[in-house]
Amino acid sequence: MIKAVYIHIPFCTSICSYCDFCKVIKNENWIDNYLSILEKEIKEGYKGEKIKTLYIGGGTPSALSLKQLKKLFSILSIFKLDNNAEITLECNVEDLTKEKLEFLKTKINRLSIGVQTFNEKLIKILGRKKPNKDKIKLALKYFNNINVDLMYGFNEETFSILKEDIETLLDLKIPHISTYNLILEKHTKLYIDGYKIEDETDENENYINKKLEENGYIHYEISNYAKEGYESKHNLTYWNNENYYGFGLGAAGYIYNVRYENVTNLSSYLNGKFISEKHILDEKETVQNEFILGLRKLKGINKKIFKDKYNIDILSLDTVKKLLNDGKLVDDGNNIFINPKYLYLSNEILINFI
Repeated sequence: MIKAVYIHIPFCTSICSYCDFCKVIKNENWIDNYLSILEKEIKEGYKGEKIKTLYIGGGTPSALSLKQLKKLFSILSIFKLDNNAEITLECNVEDLTKEKLEFLKTKINRLSIGVQTFNEKLIKILGRKKPNKDKIKLALKYFNNINVDLMYGFNEETFSILKEDIETLLDLKIPHISTYNLILEKHTKLYIDGYKIEDETDENENYINKKLEENGYIHYEISNYAKEGYESKHNLTYWNNENYYGFGLGAAGYIYNVRYENVTNLSSYLNGKFISEKHILDEKETVQNEFILGLRKLKGINKKIFKDKYNIDILSLDTVKKLLNDGKLVDDGNNIFINPKYLYLSNEILINFI
């Protein structure tokens, strides 16, 4: 059953020299061409299933003009959405205008805002502008379901800076917060600038967990916290190892045991070449993914659901037995999950299933 769709809009607001896409955003013809090809891909690939979550990411789709956003949502109207579908759009703070928010309110019900940090020194390291809190407050007048991404782990970050960032989010009453330890990815400004990350500690994670849980947030996935009822339905599709479409340049999807990745070359995509790679998963790989994704959730993997999906008793698996004996996993009778005191070692635990 396919119930989720991810749409990739690979453009951003910040004009820099680190990739081609931020240059494309200044050329209306390029964007119109991209949206037209995106429509072609969707019409070829979508088979008419009822969709429960639609996530529009990138890049930053909010970088599109109002005219371009209207064209995008006209294209997306092809999807048969469930009456209670979660529809999310990623955005930059600087794109949040009253005009766009009034339009988006009629098309989506969730915003995900890439703040990263409110600290002026750290935001300059990322090559961004300091987030305008008034614009976030404006967005909160239109949407009650908002996520904010927060990044930590900069060499220059003091503990007081992290505390200030968390306090700011609490003051704004953001219902969903995603926190990410800084990593260096190719083609990003920090990677190209040769930024080196110093040794990590778990002090930041411990503070974030304690502070957010004290303020009523549910820590439901390793990097995600939500007020009750505001958990991301779309991301839970990934962590539950369920099927989803991926459309757009560089998008990825998972459909009926086939994982696929779209091309990342813009010219190829505009010429109608969409998928660059497909991989048919055997049962062993599917079960591996079930653990690698499912154990990211704080509640972990339900034993009965696992049995129903794979006809395997989860407790019969040697890797599970060992991790339970080592105290790294916990069995509460219904679910298998990572012992909370070992969450900081989650990657080391998950790699046991590969």
